[in-house]
This record gives sequence, C-alpha cells and structure tokens, in this order.
Amino acid sequence: MSPTPSPSSPLLALLADLGSTTVLTELLILMSLFIASWLAVRMLRRRFQQVAAPLGASPNSALDAPRSPPFFSNADWNLLALPALLLPGVLIGRAVLKHWQSVHLLDLTVPLLLSFLAIQSAIFLLRRAFPPSEKLLAVQRVISWLVWGALALHISGYLGEVISTLDAVGFDVGKQRISLYTVMMGVLSLAVTLVFALWLARMIENRLEKLPLHANMRLALGKLARSVLLLLAVLTALPLVGIDITVLSVFGGALGVGLGLGLQKIAANYVSGFTLLLDQSIRIGDMVTVGDRYGEVTQIATRYTVIKGLDGAETIVPNEAMITAAVTNHSLSTPDNRVDIPVQVSYQSDLRTVEKLLIEIARDNGRVMQSREPTVRLMGFGENGIDLRLVVWANHPEEGQIALISDINWKIWETFQREGIEIPFPQRVIHIQPTTTPAPRLS
Repeated sequence: MSPTPSPSSPLLALLADLGSTTVLTELLILMSLFIASWLAVRMLRRRFQQVAAPLGASPNSALDAPRSPPFFSNADWNLLALPALLLPGVLIGRAVLKHWQSVHLLDLTVPLLLSFLAIQSAIFLLRRAFPPSEKLLAVQRVISWLVWGALALHISGYLGEVISTLDAVGFDVGKQRISLYTVMMGVLSLAVTLVFALWLARMIENRLEKLPLHANMRLALGKLARSVLLLLAVLTALPLVGIDITVLSVFGGALGVGLGLGLQKIAANYVSGFTLLLDQSIRIGDMVTVGDRYGEVTQIATRYTVIKGLDGAETIVPNEAMITAAVTNHSLSTPDNRVDIPVQVSYQSDLRTVEKLLIEIARDNGRVMQSREPTVRLMGFGENGIDLRLVVWANHPEEGQIALISDINWKIWETFQREGIEIPFPQRVIHIQPTTTPAPRLS
C-alpha cells in the first residue's frame, strides 16, 4: 500500500478548497497579476531596448555592422523577467487576502514560481558563464529535475521528513556538525556562487574589451577579477551552510607547505603568467623565438604560453621559462625585421652590376619594405668566390622568413642565369710536376 500524503501537504489543502468560491477569487487575482506583470514586462522590454540602442544609429545600421547579442533576449524576458515580477505581486496578494479567506492556491503558486524562477536563473547564468555544449545541456536537465523533485516533495508534504533523514546521517568534527544534508547544501551553495562568480567575471571581461587598454592589460585584469570572484564565492558559500571558515586554516597551512616543497614550480608559473601580462614584454600576436622554436604567441594562460609555429604546430611553454630564459621578440617595439641573404659570385663578375641587380630584385618583392633601402655588403673574398650579403627589411614577421628568402633566391637564380653571372662552386685543380732525376736502373 502506497503512503498517503502528509496532512501538512499544500496540495491536499488546495484539493479541499476546490468546491468553494475562495479558489475562484484566487484565480481572478492570479489572472489579474499575470496580465499586469505581462504588460509591465512588455513596457520594460521596450524601454530597455530603446536605452540599449546606439544613439544616432541609422535605421539600416544593423546591415552596416554586426551587433552584439542583447543582454536579455525575448525568451529571457518571458521566462525570467515575467515570473520575477509576478512573484512579488503574488506574495503581496496572499498577505492581503489571507485576512478574509484561505489562500491555498496562492500558497501553492509561490513555490511553483520560485522553482521556475530558480531553473530559469540557473540556465541564464550557465549560458553566459560557459560556452554551449552537450555537457551544459545535461547540467541544465539535472538542475531542472532536482528543482522539480524538491518541489514535488514540498507540495506533497514530505520535504521536511527527507531533510530530517538526511540531517540525521552525519558526524561531528570538533564543534562542527557535518551531515549528508549539510554536504548537499554546501555543494549546492558552492555551485550557485561559483556559477554566479563566473558569470560576473564574464561580464567584467566583456566590459574590459570595450575599454581603450592593451590586450595584455585587459587579459590580466580579467584573470585577476576571475580569481578574486572565485575566492569570494568559496568564502561566501561555506558560511551559508554553517561551515566555519576557520576550518580552512588547516588546509591553508597544508597548502603553504605544499607550495614550499612540491608546488613551487606551479606557483612560479602562475606568478610568471601575471608578470608577462602586466609588463607587456611579450604580447598576444608577437612573433618570438624560444630556444629553437619560432612562432606567434596565441595564448598567455596563468600557467603556460602557447606559441604557434608557421607549420601549425603549437608549443606549450611554461611561463617561468618565458621569464627566466632568453626570448627573442621579433615584434616588441616594431614589426620590422632584417633578413640577410648570402650570395656568392665568381671573381670574374662585375660587382657593381651584381649590386644593382640584387637591389632591383629586393625592391620588386612585395614583402620587402620600401621605406628602408635594401643594401648589398661585401663580406669577404672566399676560397671559391666573392661573398656578398643582401640585406632587406620585412614588416610581416608572422609570415616567416623562409618564404621570403626562397622567393628572392629564385629571382636571383633566374636573373644571374639571364645576365650570365656565374655562381661558383668548389673546384680543385691538381698540378703534376715532372721529375728531373731519372729513376735508378736495376742491374
């Protein structure tokens, strides 16, 4: 035999009033409040859109440039703002009406609105704190089932018994009582505060994107705000369920010992990451050489820096190495880079003609800067020919130097072949001298 609902169940109280006129009065009040809230939401949405619209924008401005998504979509206004405005009206109406009649329908409406508002608020924060994915949809379904399950227990009158049962399973740690219910509420409050902190951090990062700051400074301020908000979220969530924050002092001492013994490298990488972001010696988009790796800095995280080479491979370099090791930044103060191309010609060549041809070849290349004149330097007189060096300046380091050198070398080869200029190669000449003393005869 299935258990019967508890006598304190709001559902049973409402079923008992179905044959009376009190329910009809409550329905009329609910309908009036719903219509008033719907009209208020519609007016607020129109007002909000007028304020959010750019001043002086032309009617066809939406066609000229893509606009950022609105803070509140139409679905958010209907699913989040409407119940948020309806709930205070129901609470006020219930407080006034209960002096003349029973308000069981309004009593049941309040937890329904709270549950719906909690689900929609969680979905609103999750969608703005995390990118869309299948895991996010699964988390939203879990949240919905948990909230509706708690509501079902409440309206059936069994929520108090379930809480008492969960609270009975626990143990004492000094003066602190830790039960299954405390752990569940702690995890729930921690999850809520963390999601709220991540959403707030995302809003701050979006605001920083619009400020006239350097990319490294925006990134550093965004990461700092995210770290502070996450710490505040943890420190706020634990006292909400009665957990003393001083308990964390033991954990803090253990963490300090760990940092001193085995985690010092990780701590050094985190500190180095913030140093890179603040001193702006290495910025996102710079072309750097670290060891034998040349590439573009695509990401500066709190622990590592990602360098994407010209071959597409990405190298993860610890931030400490970027601080302590020698790093060549090809675009720190200017993107201009000097490229030296060695050229060797034979001793029979006219060096002034060769110089003129090399300069013309460099000028015809699209990547060579026209503002800085290419030059030809005489480096020495080699064993097989005269050593020259063509010096050019290129201002697109992200495209690398190999392609530029290859293009110029192809052009040098074609020009020298056409003009009859010899590119020497190693030659060895052996001179055999005849002997003047005759060989001894054998008797």
